[in-house]
Amino acid sequence: MLVASTALSLIAPIGAEASDYNIKGMNSYSNSKNTKNAKRFSSKLFSSELATNEKKVESSDVISNQFEAGSFSETTTMDGKAIFYVGSVETEDDLYTGEVTANYTYQMNVNTSFSGDDNLYVRLKSGNADNWSDIKTEHNTYLSAASGKDDDFDVDKIWYSTPLGENTTLWLGPKIENYYMHATTPSIYKSVLKAFTLGGNAAAYGASTSPGAGLSYNFDNGFALSTNFTTQGGNGSTGMLTDEGMTSWATQVGYTQPQYSVSAIVNMKYNEWEDGYYQTTLGTDRSFNDQGSVNIGLRAWWRPEETGTIVPSVSLGYDTSETDRDENDGTDAYFVGLNWQDAFTADDRIGIAFGQPQKRDGDTVDPFLYEIYYDYKVNDSITVTPAIFGGTANDGGTGTEATMTGYVLNTTFTF
Repeated sequence: MLVASTALSLIAPIGAEASDYNIKGMNSYSNSKNTKNAKRFSSKLFSSELATNEKKVESSDVISNQFEAGSFSETTTMDGKAIFYVGSVETEDDLYTGEVTANYTYQMNVNTSFSGDDNLYVRLKSGNADNWSDIKTEHNTYLSAASGKDDDFDVDKIWYSTPLGENTTLWLGPKIENYYMHATTPSIYKSVLKAFTLGGNAAAYGASTSPGAGLSYNFDNGFALSTNFTTQGGNGSTGMLTDEGMTSWATQVGYTQPQYSVSAIVNMKYNEWEDGYYQTTLGTDRSFNDQGSVNIGLRAWWRPEETGTIVPSVSLGYDTSETDRDENDGTDAYFVGLNWQDAFTADDRIGIAFGQPQKRDGDTVDPFLYEIYYDYKVNDSITVTPAIFGGTANDGGTGTEATMTGYVLNTTFTF
């Protein structure tokens, strides 16, 4: 309405003045009884009137251009999604008792290029998750769709990337995570649980939104190399890459072809950096004492030439971690993810994943986690995803096994 009213206000004066001159001028000329005193329609008079009207049109164009300058540039694109999710979780240790909850996440992605090759990325996000769906516990119930923002709509990610030559890319930003700056995609499995992202979101790939920077180099033959860092607290008094800040420095090498990829990563974590979503209580709560850990991750994925067959894509992951101490602080984790694309209808997806969350040496309980889901596209913009997930964990590190079972229905609207 604002655009329409503005456009009308620009057009109306031009149309009114032009019509007033033409109609009144021609009527007075034709209806005048005293033809001797009537002004004759000379070419000079017509040229003068035309020049006046052209100036008015040019003035209107300037106003219009000033109005358009307040909109996004032509190199800015925006897309987004809204997710409604309803579900429940019940655990044997009564941490969660099966109440059904309903929550939402709303996200907008803004990309702007200034040279045609660079990109400024901003992610705006809101959500109201306040339960099992966004809490890091040993049961690993955190959903990929969840966002605990207390209904605040704020900047969730912001960084800038630009090429340095033909094969090198520079990344930097005040809100970025390591895995955005890796040169090789570690996994192609689409997950419901956040624990199953990146081929197992544990010691090697566990990250945090923080100030950071990185470089990636893609060779012409499929090999790629990247190195990057982020520092928790790097936006405050501790600063980046200091002895006080918790820093994750990750270096990855990989090889990718259209149907498969393999990669390895070494992630050096300093100053008691704690691991993320694919975890156990003992696996995460290690005695760092202001020290750090060396984390190695191996990843591989393969996909068939054609979708819609009985053969799924396969993503694999394995992590191992050692702290600076000599005691029982080592951990390991593994992951297997399977996706069937176009299984029953076009663009649908079946997903099955399972594995062992980050387990500490000496843990008497073998942790296990799994998920099964089906993605159904109602149309190009709406996807419905029912899922079941569960597993076993160490009951608060007591040595007692506790089971977990959860259900969720995600409805995703993309725009």
